[in-house]
Amino acid sequence: MLVIRIEHPLAFGFGLLGNILSFMVFLAPLPTFYRVYKKKSTESFHSLPYIVALFSAMLWLYYAILTEDALLLTINGTACVFESIYLAIFIVYAPRDALVFALKLISILNILLYGCLVVCTLIFFKGRKRIEIMGSICASLAVCVFVAPLSVIKRVIRTKSVEYMPFSLSLFLTLSAIAWFCYGLLRKDTFVAVPNVLGFIFGMVQMVLYFIYKSPRNGESTSQVVDIEKYQTTNGSTVVDIEITTDSVEADKKPGV
Repeated sequence: MLVIRIEHPLAFGFGLLGNILSFMVFLAPLPTFYRVYKKKSTESFHSLPYIVALFSAMLWLYYAILTEDALLLTINGTACVFESIYLAIFIVYAPRDALVFALKLISILNILLYGCLVVCTLIFFKGRKRIEIMGSICASLAVCVFVAPLSVIKRVIRTKSVEYMPFSLSLFLTLSAIAWFCYGLLRKDTFVAVPNVLGFIFGMVQMVLYFIYKSPRNGESTSQVVDIEKYQTTNGSTVVDIEITTDSVEADKKPGV
C-alpha cells in the first residue's frame, strides 16, 4: 500500500518543496498552448519535447510505485496529466504531417517501449534488482535531458543575449533541482539525487550568464520572437529545453542611409 511516510521530516519538507516548484514549472507552456488554441494552429511548435517529457514522467511514476515513494508519485502523476493535456491540444490542432509524426512517436515511445520495459522488469527481475534497473533507466534519461540546456547556453554566449533564456524559469529550475537533490540525498536514493547535480550546475550557469548578458550591446536589436517549449524530466526535477523560432526580418539598407 502506498502511503506518505514521514520517517525523515527534513526529507519530506524538501520533497514537498520540490513538488511545489516542479508544479510551477509545469505551468510554463500554458502561454504556448493558449496561443495554439487561439490560432487553431501549432505553427512551428514541435511535439517531441512533450512526448519525451511524458515518457520520462511515466518511467518515474513506475519507479515511484516500486519504491512506494508518495512524493515522487504525486509530482510525476501530475506531470503525466499536464503532458497528456498538452499533447492532446497539439494533436487537435497539428497539421497532418506533424500529427502523423506525433502519433507514431507516442505509439513507439510511450506505448510500445514503455510497455516492454514494465513487462520485462516485472517478469525478469524481482525486489531490489527491479528497483535498481528502473532507477538506472530513469536516471540515465534524466542525465540526457539535463544536457539539453547546453544548446541554449551556447546560443546565449554566441549572441550575447538572454532573450532566449528567461531568468525566472532558470531560477525555478535551479531551486527545483536543489530541492530534489536534497530529497534524494536524505532518503539515500542516488537515482533521484545524482541527476539533479547536473540540473543545479546548468541552472547556476544559466543564471550567471543572465546577469552577464542581461543588457543588450549598444546598437543591437532584440526584435526576435522567441517561443519556449518545455522539455522535462520529472524525477522530481524539471529541466527546460528552450526551442527557438525566430521570425526576425533584416531591413535592407538603402544607399546613403
